[in-house]
Amino acid sequence: MQDFVSDALIRIKNGYMASKPQVSLEHSNSVMRICKLLKQENFIEDATKKDRQILVILKYNQHAPALSGVKRVSKPSARIYKKATALSKYFSNLGIRIISTPKGIMSDRKAAKLRLGGEVLAEVW
Repeated sequence: MQDFVSDALIRIKNGYMASKPQVSLEHSNSVMRICKLLKQENFIEDATKKDRQILVILKYNQHAPALSGVKRVSKPSARIYKKATALSKYFSNLGIRIISTPKGIMSDRKAAKLRLGGEVLAEVW
């Protein structure tokens, strides 16, 4: 079994490190939802589905990557869950935690606002 979420996040991070304009990811519904969240939070420019791939257009601010780091928190071998009350601000609002809740994948801020807990998939800054 392959971890599509980790693979997608690392490909995006490596694309930024190599100053690529775009990266291609394996398609899965959870990866597409994460890409939509990263677009909403202004970490990527756009994400579109083409055949069995997701084409992610990377965003740069004056030649500096919009995304500087990624950390996978919950893994297939060790799941990490947080209650809504335990979701604190991450990196003084400069970064987000990606949370998988019963109502879908969302940022930690939105999950805390809706009083939803869930699996902490990753941290992005």
